[in-house]
Amino acid sequence: MRFASLGSGSAGNGLIVETQSTRILLDCGFGLRDAISRLNRLDLLPEQLAGILVTHEHDDHAGGVFKLANKYRIPVWLTHGTLAMVERFLPKQRDFTIHLLDSHLVFSIQDLQILPYPVPHDAREPVQFVFSDGARKLGVLTDTGTSTPHIEAMLSGCDALSLECNHDLDMLNNGSYARSLKQRVSGRLGHLDNLSSAALLAKLDNSKLQHILAAHLSAKNNLPALAKAALSEVLNCESDWIGIADQMTGFDWREIT
Repeated sequence: MRFASLGSGSAGNGLIVETQSTRILLDCGFGLRDAISRLNRLDLLPEQLAGILVTHEHDDHAGGVFKLANKYRIPVWLTHGTLAMVERFLPKQRDFTIHLLDSHLVFSIQDLQILPYPVPHDAREPVQFVFSDGARKLGVLTDTGTSTPHIEAMLSGCDALSLECNHDLDMLNNGSYARSLKQRVSGRLGHLDNLSSAALLAKLDNSKLQHILAAHLSAKNNLPALAKAALSEVLNCESDWIGIADQMTGFDWREIT
Protein backbone atom coordinates (compact mmCIF):
# COMPACT_ATOMS: atom_id res chain seq x y z
CA MET A 1 0.00 0.00 0.00
CA ARG A 2 1.29 3.46 -0.86
CA PHE A 3 0.10 7.06 -1.15
CA ALA A 4 1.17 10.36 -2.69
CA SER A 5 -0.08 13.93 -2.89
CA LEU A 6 -0.90 15.96 -6.00
CA GLY A 7 -0.81 19.10 -3.87
CA SER A 8 -2.25 20.35 -0.60
CA GLY A 9 -3.47 23.78 0.46
CA SER A 10 -6.10 26.41 -0.21
CA ALA A 11 -5.25 26.47 -3.95
CA GLY A 12 -6.14 22.81 -4.46
CA ASN A 13 -5.94 19.35 -2.91
CA GLY A 14 -5.58 15.80 -4.16
CA LEU A 15 -4.26 12.57 -2.61
CA ILE A 16 -3.64 9.25 -4.34
CA VAL A 17 -4.08 6.02 -2.35
CA GLU A 18 -2.99 2.77 -3.99
CA THR A 19 -3.04 -0.92 -3.19
CA GLN A 20 -1.64 -3.64 -5.40
CA SER A 21 -4.68 -3.57 -7.67
CA THR A 22 -6.68 -0.44 -6.77
CA ARG A 23 -5.95 3.25 -7.08
CA ILE A 24 -8.23 6.09 -5.96
CA LEU A 25 -8.03 9.88 -5.83
CA LEU A 26 -9.17 11.69 -2.70
CA ASP A 27 -10.45 15.14 -3.74
CA CYS A 28 -9.45 17.14 -6.79
CA GLY A 29 -9.25 20.89 -6.42
CA PHE A 30 -7.29 21.41 -9.66
CA GLY A 31 -8.33 22.27 -13.18
CA LEU A 32 -8.43 19.43 -15.68
CA ARG A 33 -5.07 20.06 -17.34
CA ASP A 34 -3.38 20.74 -14.03
CA ALA A 35 -4.80 17.57 -12.47
CA ILE A 36 -3.61 15.46 -15.41
CA SER A 37 -0.16 17.06 -15.21
CA ARG A 38 0.06 16.36 -11.48
CA LEU A 39 -0.99 12.75 -12.02
CA ASN A 40 1.64 12.41 -14.74
CA ARG A 41 4.25 13.60 -12.28
CA LEU A 42 3.49 10.44 -10.32
CA ASP A 43 3.58 8.33 -13.52
CA LEU A 44 -0.20 7.97 -13.46
CA LEU A 45 -2.96 8.40 -16.04
CA PRO A 46 -6.54 9.34 -15.15
CA GLU A 47 -7.73 6.10 -16.76
CA GLN A 48 -5.95 4.19 -14.00
CA LEU A 49 -8.20 5.62 -11.26
CA ALA A 50 -10.87 3.29 -9.87
CA GLY A 51 -12.72 6.17 -8.24
CA ILE A 52 -12.66 9.66 -6.78
CA LEU A 53 -13.73 10.38 -3.20
CA VAL A 54 -14.87 13.87 -2.18
CA THR A 55 -14.49 15.10 1.39
CA HIS A 56 -16.69 18.19 1.01
CA GLU A 57 -17.89 20.81 -1.45
CA HIS A 58 -15.29 23.59 -1.12
CA ASP A 59 -13.62 24.51 -4.40
CA ASP A 60 -10.11 23.53 -3.32
CA HIS A 61 -11.36 19.97 -2.79
CA ALA A 62 -14.24 19.48 -5.23
CA GLY A 63 -13.70 22.09 -7.92
CA GLY A 64 -11.97 19.75 -10.39
CA VAL A 65 -13.59 16.44 -9.50
CA PHE A 66 -16.41 16.32 -11.99
CA LYS A 67 -14.61 17.44 -15.13
CA LEU A 68 -11.99 14.78 -14.50
CA ALA A 69 -14.65 12.16 -13.67
CA ASN A 70 -16.75 13.01 -16.70
CA LYS A 71 -13.90 13.00 -19.22
CA TYR A 72 -12.51 9.66 -18.05
CA ARG A 73 -15.72 8.01 -16.76
CA ILE A 74 -14.41 7.71 -13.21
CA PRO A 75 -17.04 6.92 -10.53
CA VAL A 76 -17.37 9.40 -7.66
CA TRP A 77 -18.23 8.78 -3.99
CA LEU A 78 -19.56 11.57 -1.73
CA THR A 79 -22.12 12.24 1.00
CA HIS A 80 -25.72 13.35 0.44
CA GLY A 81 -24.90 16.78 1.85
CA THR A 82 -21.88 17.25 -0.38
CA LEU A 83 -23.86 16.22 -3.47
CA ALA A 84 -26.50 18.82 -2.66
CA MET A 85 -23.80 21.50 -2.59
CA VAL A 86 -21.89 20.60 -5.78
CA GLU A 87 -24.68 21.10 -8.31
CA ARG A 88 -22.73 24.01 -9.83
CA PHE A 89 -19.88 21.63 -10.71
CA LEU A 90 -21.96 18.85 -12.28
CA PRO A 91 -21.91 18.65 -16.09
CA LYS A 92 -25.24 18.68 -17.93
CA GLN A 93 -24.32 15.49 -19.76
CA ARG A 94 -23.00 13.12 -17.09
CA ASP A 95 -20.85 10.19 -18.21
CA PHE A 96 -19.88 8.85 -14.78
CA THR A 97 -21.55 7.21 -11.81
CA ILE A 98 -22.22 8.92 -8.48
CA HIS A 99 -22.25 6.78 -5.33
CA LEU A 100 -23.66 8.18 -2.09
CA LEU A 101 -21.80 7.21 1.06
CA ASP A 102 -22.81 7.17 4.70
CA SER A 103 -20.25 8.90 6.92
CA HIS A 104 -20.46 6.09 9.47
CA LEU A 105 -20.45 3.02 7.19
CA VAL A 106 -17.40 1.18 5.88
CA PHE A 107 -17.36 0.42 2.16
CA SER A 108 -14.90 -0.91 -0.39
CA ILE A 109 -13.64 0.04 -3.82
CA GLN A 110 -12.23 -3.20 -5.19
CA ASP A 111 -9.67 -4.36 -2.58
CA LEU A 112 -9.38 -0.98 -0.82
CA GLN A 113 -11.40 -0.74 2.40
CA ILE A 114 -12.60 2.78 3.18
CA LEU A 115 -13.73 4.00 6.58
CA PRO A 116 -15.38 7.45 6.39
CA TYR A 117 -15.92 9.59 9.47
CA PRO A 118 -17.63 12.98 10.01
CA VAL A 119 -15.64 16.07 10.99
CA PRO A 120 -16.55 19.56 12.27
CA HIS A 121 -16.10 21.93 9.30
CA ASP A 122 -18.13 24.71 7.68
CA ALA A 123 -19.56 22.48 4.95
CA ARG A 124 -22.86 20.62 4.49
CA GLU A 125 -21.79 17.05 5.37
CA PRO A 126 -17.99 16.86 5.43
CA VAL A 127 -16.11 13.60 5.92
CA GLN A 128 -12.55 12.38 6.14
CA PHE A 129 -11.26 8.85 5.63
CA VAL A 130 -9.14 5.98 6.85
CA PHE A 131 -7.93 3.62 4.12
CA SER A 132 -6.91 -0.01 4.61
CA ASP A 133 -5.72 -2.92 2.50
CA GLY A 134 -6.63 -5.29 5.33
CA ALA A 135 -3.20 -5.18 6.95
CA ARG A 136 -2.18 -1.51 6.97
CA LYS A 137 -4.04 1.75 7.63
CA LEU A 138 -3.63 5.28 6.27
CA GLY A 139 -5.48 7.98 8.18
CA VAL A 140 -6.31 11.31 6.54
CA LEU A 141 -7.53 14.40 8.35
CA THR A 142 -7.80 17.92 6.95
CA ASP A 143 -10.46 20.61 7.05
CA THR A 144 -11.63 20.30 10.61
CA GLY A 145 -11.69 23.03 13.21
CA THR A 146 -11.36 20.78 16.21
CA SER A 147 -10.74 17.19 17.15
CA THR A 148 -13.38 14.87 18.59
CA PRO A 149 -13.17 11.55 20.45
CA HIS A 150 -14.48 9.84 17.31
CA ILE A 151 -11.75 11.39 15.13
CA GLU A 152 -9.13 10.24 17.63
CA ALA A 153 -10.55 6.73 17.68
CA MET A 154 -10.50 6.57 13.89
CA LEU A 155 -6.89 7.75 13.57
CA SER A 156 -5.41 5.78 16.44
CA GLY A 157 -3.17 2.89 15.45
CA CYS A 158 -2.59 4.00 11.87
CA ASP A 159 0.55 3.06 9.94
CA ALA A 160 0.58 6.44 8.18
CA LEU A 161 -1.10 9.80 8.73
CA SER A 162 -1.76 12.86 6.60
CA LEU A 163 -2.68 15.44 9.22
CA GLU A 164 -3.80 19.04 8.83
CA CYS A 165 -1.46 21.71 10.17
CA ASN A 166 -3.18 24.67 8.59
CA HIS A 167 -1.89 27.67 10.51
CA ASP A 168 0.24 29.03 13.30
CA LEU A 169 -2.07 30.94 15.63
CA ASP A 170 0.36 33.83 16.15
CA MET A 171 0.93 34.24 12.42
CA LEU A 172 -2.83 34.14 11.79
CA ASN A 173 -3.68 36.63 14.54
CA ASN A 174 -0.94 39.05 13.46
CA GLY A 175 -1.51 38.59 9.75
CA SER A 176 -3.43 40.47 7.09
CA TYR A 177 -6.68 38.50 7.10
CA ALA A 178 -9.87 40.34 8.04
CA ARG A 179 -11.03 39.65 11.58
CA SER A 180 -14.03 37.65 10.37
CA LEU A 181 -11.79 35.39 8.27
CA LYS A 182 -9.38 34.91 11.16
CA GLN A 183 -12.30 33.84 13.34
CA ARG A 184 -13.56 31.46 10.65
CA VAL A 185 -10.17 29.83 10.09
CA SER A 186 -9.44 29.37 13.80
CA GLY A 187 -13.02 28.51 14.83
CA ARG A 188 -14.38 25.06 15.67
CA LEU A 189 -15.66 24.68 12.10
CA GLY A 190 -12.44 25.96 10.52
CA HIS A 191 -8.98 24.42 10.34
CA LEU A 192 -6.54 22.88 12.82
CA ASP A 193 -3.55 24.97 13.86
CA ASN A 194 -0.15 23.37 14.48
CA LEU A 195 -0.53 23.01 18.23
CA SER A 196 -4.06 21.61 17.99
CA SER A 197 -2.83 19.04 15.49
CA ALA A 198 0.00 18.15 17.83
CA ALA A 199 -2.43 17.80 20.76
CA LEU A 200 -4.57 15.47 18.65
CA LEU A 201 -1.52 13.44 17.66
CA ALA A 202 -0.52 13.06 21.31
CA LYS A 203 -3.82 11.29 22.03
CA LEU A 204 -3.29 8.60 19.37
CA ASP A 205 -1.64 5.21 19.48
CA ASN A 206 1.35 5.97 17.24
CA SER A 207 3.20 2.71 17.86
CA LYS A 208 2.81 1.59 14.22
CA LEU A 209 3.44 4.97 12.61
CA GLN A 210 5.78 4.78 9.59
CA HIS A 211 4.90 8.09 7.91
CA ILE A 212 3.37 11.38 8.94
CA LEU A 213 2.74 14.28 6.58
CA ALA A 214 1.67 17.76 7.65
CA ALA A 215 -1.03 18.82 5.18
CA HIS A 216 -3.11 21.81 4.09
CA LEU A 217 -0.57 24.39 5.30
CA SER A 218 -1.62 28.01 4.83
CA ALA A 219 0.67 29.92 2.47
CA LYS A 220 0.24 33.11 4.52
CA ASN A 221 -0.24 31.87 8.06
CA ASN A 222 2.18 28.98 8.52
CA LEU A 223 5.69 27.75 7.85
CA PRO A 224 6.76 24.14 7.26
CA ALA A 225 9.34 24.44 10.04
CA LEU A 226 6.64 25.38 12.57
CA ALA A 227 4.42 22.45 11.60
CA LYS A 228 7.36 20.06 11.74
CA ALA A 229 8.42 21.35 15.14
CA ALA A 230 4.95 20.90 16.64
CA LEU A 231 4.51 17.32 15.42
CA SER A 232 8.08 16.17 16.05
CA GLU A 233 7.91 17.29 19.66
CA VAL A 234 4.97 14.94 20.25
CA LEU A 235 6.64 12.02 18.49
CA ASN A 236 10.06 12.74 20.02
CA CYS A 237 11.65 12.48 16.58
CA GLU A 238 13.84 14.61 14.33
CA SER A 239 11.84 17.35 12.66
CA ASP A 240 13.05 16.20 9.25
CA TRP A 241 11.17 12.92 9.75
CA ILE A 242 7.93 14.89 9.47
CA GLY A 243 6.93 15.25 5.82
CA ILE A 244 5.18 18.24 4.26
CA ALA A 245 2.39 18.10 1.70
CA ASP A 246 3.39 21.05 -0.49
CA GLN A 247 0.88 23.13 -2.44
CA MET A 248 2.76 22.93 -5.73
CA THR A 249 4.55 19.59 -5.52
CA GLY A 250 2.52 17.60 -2.98
CA PHE A 251 4.77 14.74 -1.94
CA ASP A 252 6.11 11.68 -3.73
CA TRP A 253 5.07 8.10 -3.12
CA ARG A 254 5.24 6.88 0.46
CA GLU A 255 5.27 3.11 0.86
CA ILE A 256 3.52 1.55 3.88
CA THR A 257 5.16 -1.80 4.60
